[in-house]
Amino acid sequence: HTLDKMANGGLYDQISGGFSRYVVDDRWHVPHFEKMLYDNAQLVSVYAQAYKLTKNKSYKRVVTETLSFISNEMTSKEGAFFSSFDADSKNEDNALEEGVYYTWTKEKLQSILNEDYELFEAYYSINSTGLWEKGRYILYKTQSDNEFITSKAITNKELQSKLKDWKQLLIHERNKREKPRMDDKVLTSWNALMIKAYLDAYTALDNNAYLEAALKNAEFIKDQQHQSNGQLFHSYKDGKSTIEGFAEDYAHVINAYIELYQSTLDRSWLDLAKTLMDYSIAHFMDDNNSMFYFTSDNAANLITRKTEIFDNVLPASNAVQAHNLFRLGHYYYDKSYSSQAQQMLTNIHNDILNAPTAFTHWLELYLNYSNPFYEVAISGPDAPSKLKALNKTYTPNIIIAGATKEDSLPLLANKFLEDNTLIYVCVNGTCKMPVREVDKALGQITKPQN
Repeated sequence: HTLDKMANGGLYDQISGGFSRYVVDDRWHVPHFEKMLYDNAQLVSVYAQAYKLTKNKSYKRVVTETLSFISNEMTSKEGAFFSSFDADSKNEDNALEEGVYYTWTKEKLQSILNEDYELFEAYYSINSTGLWEKGRYILYKTQSDNEFITSKAITNKELQSKLKDWKQLLIHERNKREKPRMDDKVLTSWNALMIKAYLDAYTALDNNAYLEAALKNAEFIKDQQHQSNGQLFHSYKDGKSTIEGFAEDYAHVINAYIELYQSTLDRSWLDLAKTLMDYSIAHFMDDNNSMFYFTSDNAANLITRKTEIFDNVLPASNAVQAHNLFRLGHYYYDKSYSSQAQQMLTNIHNDILNAPTAFTHWLELYLNYSNPFYEVAISGPDAPSKLKALNKTYTPNIIIAGATKEDSLPLLANKFLEDNTLIYVCVNGTCKMPVREVDKALGQITKPQN
């Protein structure tokens, strides 16, 4: 319900994709028009996963349009992602005004759409429902496409053709306006979130361009932000990396690299995630409670070092690191990682009970303990194709390892057979009988309870 309302409302840019930062009403109608990279990254991930689960084509459209916006408007030649667009842009009087770039008068729409205007008006609520202020309208859907075509006695094919034409016309017209100002600094943690978004979209929609975008950004972070001494930089602008990385940078990059391994089976990304985790433990961990400080022990002139445990616009860095430790513990059979993940979750148990909505990512980790959790190993020459098929299904309670040859990763050890590709479904290193078909492997995995 929430995904539908967000995608139909003014929060979502109905013309060129992408989400604004938040809305100021209870209908998802009027947004604060600022577009943030981290919001769009996390929402692409959610809609991609929802598409895996439901095959709802409107979710697919949100993913493709939003990533098109990211690619066209927020991506550098190096494959890095810029931070945000302002809410304000110049109006007809050359003064800054919020939302003027994204909104429309009825007269302007009539002049652009001509004979299609009445159908457009009904589809996007160019009426009292969609009216904002100063005679301007925010495009706002109140019906699903199926409901709309039934009410207007047209086919879905006709509607989709109309939508494509309308969007092209309005994008052309909007490109004549001065764009909102962009913050073109590159933040490591936010970029890592977008790597994950592209990977979620790749596995859901099987579009190689999404994988290529994720790889290009991952290489950028590795080459520009990861230093020879092991540390990450937080920011990049005008060819220069600055500010020593925070816990959120390490947490999200580690998470992105684990996801990249699960999409490519390139072991180097998993090993790099482990390297970054070991650096985090050495320089960010509080030995008294196994939690991670937000700042490194190398940081100078700090009065105190805070520990981030509450989810905010980004998931809490400690929650993400606990997830990372949980998964790396399974990959490498490393009990120290696994024990630390469990200890971190135990540390905030009472806080979760008192204010669960502030700890949603911790609760997601908790599900890995309260529900069955599986290690899936794919070994053999056809591992990449088996991986792609496996990744199309929404299975949040697994990790995936794989190789086309013998691999020393503990999860893959002694599982390779020449000229044969087998899938092993395991729990804590104990495996069920290997199978060749993805469907049979999925049949061995118990879906988590709602």
